[in-house]
Amino acid sequence: MGNRTIGQTHDLYSVLPYIQIARLDHWFKNVFMLPGIVLAIFDSPKLLSWNLIPSLFLGVLSTCLVASSNYVINEIIDAPKDKSHPIKKNRPIPSGRINVGIAYGEWIIFGLAGLFLSGLVNPYFFWSAAALVAMGIIYNVPPIRSKDLPYIDVLSESINNPLRLYLGWYATGNTDYHPTLSLVMAYWMVGAFFMAVKRFAEYRRIADRKIASDYRNSFRFYSENSLLLSIIYYGTAFGLFGGIFLIRYRIELILAVPFIAGLIAAYLRLGFLEDSPAQYPEKLYRQAWFVIYISLCFLIITFLLFVDVPFINYFFTPRHLPGR
Repeated sequence: MGNRTIGQTHDLYSVLPYIQIARLDHWFKNVFMLPGIVLAIFDSPKLLSWNLIPSLFLGVLSTCLVASSNYVINEIIDAPKDKSHPIKKNRPIPSGRINVGIAYGEWIIFGLAGLFLSGLVNPYFFWSAAALVAMGIIYNVPPIRSKDLPYIDVLSESINNPLRLYLGWYATGNTDYHPTLSLVMAYWMVGAFFMAVKRFAEYRRIADRKIASDYRNSFRFYSENSLLLSIIYYGTAFGLFGGIFLIRYRIELILAVPFIAGLIAAYLRLGFLEDSPAQYPEKLYRQAWFVIYISLCFLIITFLLFVDVPFINYFFTPRHLPGR
């Protein structure tokens, strides 16, 4: 088959491998659109109606298609490196079950379909979806390929988090106002925290610097200590930007801080487990306790967004401002 495949070829035209590289099981990550939806409705409650459902359905579907486009190009470009990974070497492309030319066509079709549907939502949603496509190219495709650059790899992949926030927000039709910068930065930094924990777990799982470097170029520059320091940095930045947002826009969210801090600690704990589930975020649903806890946090935050707690202002409003 020449350069059309990577690895040994068999079952080349089976449909299943092509479905696998689209990673439909990763579509759940688009749940990160949900806070954008909730916050847009908080910002403009009049949006909440049955008429919202078709727009949300179309928005989620288009985002899923764009995400699958990015997953396909990731599978194609990463295939030579994946052969050095103890588990990813069994993926469809490095194991030789994919015609790479067809896979490139799949990448383009998913991307165009997602962008077409996004244009039916509204222009702001379209440009947010286009940015998601662009980040998939920047992250995966040479000569930029930010995935190979230490720290930039985490920041460039986790920027998909605030992009999903925008997608959720604009899917509601709230285009008169836009997410505030403190919220966007907090969302970016918590995404970077999750991604850095994933890198940390992967690095510990491979447990061999040379093999890790062969699998991922950025691992040439990382160590367990440097990854831990980056995790602390991203977690701290998330706390600071999140604090700015809640103080300026919704002080009731202070009551959610202990639960959010617990979520951060719980995810970091996952990163230290042997063969950590943090390596495979798409499989975190198997951690029932974690799913229950993160659902509880979401419910608490949503409740505090829409229910006023008068005594909070009393305790957190300064009685004396120095110099005044």
